[in-house]
Amino acid sequence: MNTVINNEQSAAAQAPAAVETAQRVETERECIRPSVNIFETESGYVLEAELPGVNKDGLSVSLEGNFLTLEGRRQNQGVPGVEPLYRESIPADFRRVFQLDPAIDKANISAKIEQGILTITLPKAAESKPRKIAVA
Repeated sequence: MNTVINNEQSAAAQAPAAVETAQRVETERECIRPSVNIFETESGYVLEAELPGVNKDGLSVSLEGNFLTLEGRRQNQGVPGVEPLYRESIPADFRRVFQLDPAIDKANISAKIEQGILTITLPKAAESKPRKIAVA
């Protein structure tokens, strides 16, 4: 059975030097790992990442080889010119790296963000989808 998406640790073990360098930088700048949910559908996979306070302008989704990288920045939000009395949310960098299954059709990956939830659609390549074969 193919693994759809491996977590960062197994990706790092197989990653090219550029990804390894990026992961070292990640630990240096102390990124938050957003929570994700991954679902399998007949036609592919859906990845949902929770990115509270991140909008389209503060988000980057990139694909390098078989590695999908999510990066975002939650900005300081508040009342202009007023110092907060108490704050639980702070500006922060978000980052996750996933190793994709080779059966994913990389050319047709799509993403959207609504209300702090990033949804990435990862369709399966046509040759990896099951199909019925007619018997003559």
